Amino acid sequence: MGDSRGGCCPPMDLFRSEPMQLVQLIIPIESARLTVSYLGDLGLLQFKDLNSEKSPFQRTYAGQIKKCGEMARTLRFFKEQMLKAGLSPSAKSLAETDVDVDDLEVKLGELEAELIEMNANGEKLQRSYNELVEYKIVLNKAGDFFPSAQQSATAQRREMVSSQMGEEFIETPLLQEQETSADLSKQVKLGFITGLVPRGKSMAFERILFRATRGNVFLKQVPIESPVTDPVTGEKTEKNVFMVFYSGERAKNKILKICDAFGANRYPFSEDHGKQALMIHEVSGKISDLKSTIDAGSLHRDYLLRTIGDQFDQWNLKVKKEKSIYHTLNMLSLDVTKKCLVAEAWGPVFATKQIQEALQRASVDSNSQVGAILQVLHTRELPPTYFCTNKFTAAFQEIVDAYGVAKYQEANPGVYTIVTFPFLFAVMFGDWGHGICLLLATLILIVREKKLSSQKLGDITEMTFGGRYVIMMMSLFSIYTGFIYNECFSVALDLFGPSAYACRDLSCRDAYSIGLIKVRDTYPFGVDPAWHGSRTELPFLNSLKMKMSILLGVAQMNLGIILSYCNAIFFGSSLNIWFQFIPQMIFLNSLFGYLSVLIILKWYTGSQADLYHIMIYMFLSPTDELGDNQLFPGQKKAQLVLLLLALVSVPWMLLPKPFLLKRQHENRRQGQSYAQVQTTDETLHSEANHDSHGLGHEEFEFSEVFVHQLIHTIEFVLGAVSNTASYLRLWALSLAHSQLSIVFYEKVLLLAWGYDNIVILIVGIIIFIFATVGVLLIMETLSAFLHALRLHWVEFQNKFYEGDGYKFYPFSFTMIEDEDD
Repeated sequence: MGDSRGGCCPPMDLFRSEPMQLVQLIIPIESARLTVSYLGDLGLLQFKDLNSEKSPFQRTYAGQIKKCGEMARTLRFFKEQMLKAGLSPSAKSLAETDVDVDDLEVKLGELEAELIEMNANGEKLQRSYNELVEYKIVLNKAGDFFPSAQQSATAQRREMVSSQMGEEFIETPLLQEQETSADLSKQVKLGFITGLVPRGKSMAFERILFRATRGNVFLKQVPIESPVTDPVTGEKTEKNVFMVFYSGERAKNKILKICDAFGANRYPFSEDHGKQALMIHEVSGKISDLKSTIDAGSLHRDYLLRTIGDQFDQWNLKVKKEKSIYHTLNMLSLDVTKKCLVAEAWGPVFATKQIQEALQRASVDSNSQVGAILQVLHTRELPPTYFCTNKFTAAFQEIVDAYGVAKYQEANPGVYTIVTFPFLFAVMFGDWGHGICLLLATLILIVREKKLSSQKLGDITEMTFGGRYVIMMMSLFSIYTGFIYNECFSVALDLFGPSAYACRDLSCRDAYSIGLIKVRDTYPFGVDPAWHGSRTELPFLNSLKMKMSILLGVAQMNLGIILSYCNAIFFGSSLNIWFQFIPQMIFLNSLFGYLSVLIILKWYTGSQADLYHIMIYMFLSPTDELGDNQLFPGQKKAQLVLLLLALVSVPWMLLPKPFLLKRQHENRRQGQSYAQVQTTDETLHSEANHDSHGLGHEEFEFSEVFVHQLIHTIEFVLGAVSNTASYLRLWALSLAHSQLSIVFYEKVLLLAWGYDNIVILIVGIIIFIFATVGVLLIMETLSAFLHALRLHWVEFQNKFYEGDGYKFYPFSFTMIEDEDD
């Protein structure tokens, strides 16, 4: 809904959204782009799409958007290449300079072509280098086992020749039967293939070779000590050097196909030891030369990428701005002369002068002979909602917007949320020791907010950072309520003076309150420390926090009803004042307002009256005498009057309003529809008033209106009871937080302190710290936050807040800069 943008915002009034107006802009085509650019810098106009019936490809500036999209793709390619090289865009490029888009397109294209060519050449050189490295490994390894492998293969070959007969097939032995009669001393000539195979595939490779050749091969493998870079995939892979001996071309062809299937790289190898040494020398020289060439190319590529990185942010921002400008221009319509563009946009009233100045500046800078024209349009359309917030109030406004965006000019709960939300949180979290820990953690985020706001944060960290001022207020209020509860990590301290109570004798230490006598003035602030650490603690705090929860709940619900009255006054709805606000106030305060008064009177007088008995028998036996439960003179008559008012207020809410709405509808049908035309604001206010009751439609269904009013009446009556009970969660969570603190303090820290062992003490302190941080400062904070959120969304806002508006999303370059690529 908008942070304040420099001097764009007037003095903030968060109670109601900024007054908005629909303006029409008539912009000459020659100055259209510059005009929209200046309006984007201003960031105070939300343009309407006047070409919604056209597809994106049918719009005027589809070609320019396509060009910007191509430049954005090129910049993404540059960023990927920089990340692969371990580089990042330079921050010094943030200072924007005037760059022509056409020149930028040409430059980006040239740089992309050069980088692609360098990448292709580098990949070829790197592949050749990896192949030579593998070749050198093969030459070194294969030379070691070649003689022994060849002798073994020859012996195996002779053995098989002596025992095999058959026709000449690839499956038959390597020598024919007629050769068995020949001289066996004749040397058999075997072929061989060398190369590398991935180690994970080596066993399968060996089995397939054996099956495909019926065992008529001899395979020798040697593992390589360290992984090598595969020339094809470019990944580090563990491999084995292999050598396969075979006989015959058909066997060779099968072996070659199996090597290809298993991704085995083959390399030539010579039987001659002299040639082997010469090949190793030649390969080593080529490796050295290629290494030098690759290093030189890598340096040149890194220099090019650093040059791109120095201007990357500037180019990226320029392309995003240009693309957003043409997207906005596509929302404008051409006039009949096709010389001007017509725009309609929502903008705050206070920004009218700034918009006119931007239009004039664009006309002058573009040398346009005709200036742009701005005129205000009158419409019945509901404007967007715009609250001009700052970094402190924005997070509180987001809490409200998560429930629903306020309708235009509707009373904004965000104003009260700034105080009530952290306060209700603190009622449940009250411990000034925990509050200080929370405050210190928040101050770290606030002190480093400039640095953190420019960094890419994780989801949870970014959420926490965005709500840093909410957490700060929560921690401050927690410190305040902690002082009231007199709790610091569950320990009561004599911060404001000694306790007002003392034991009459030693026996009072094990009693509830017997034996405690008041020896000094009342403890000046918060709960007396004498109430902590004894059997009196739980009953007393139970009563205090439970009754305080009811008081806070009734007060906040009354505030919600008062805000509904403010809405009715603002929108001129007299029916809502007389038949919604007044009976709701009477019903709520006749019951729960009266209960709040009784709680305060009981505290003030020190009476032992049973408030449960009073409220129950106020309904069951309103005429019975109160006896010891009477807190003030005339209480019985007052209860009868309040009960009667509560009963009367229910039909008061239900019956008159539907009949009066029906009468108003009939009066309009008899000729009052010919009244003079209303102004824009009056129209909006009357529409806001009538839409919820069906008066804005031609058809008026009395039954629908009556059922609608019946539902609202039942919802309020039952909600008044359930919402008051719901506020007791303040009491429940506060006690839970206090008791958890006591458990961690007594059963962990004090227990470890009782042992005369430094190791146990250190372990106990560590467990206490982790339990405090993990459970009380994280889980309990989240729990209290969610419960405070529910109390605001359901118990408070349902009394007055409709939240059916829509946000004001202006065309702003500031938002574009914050977007991720």
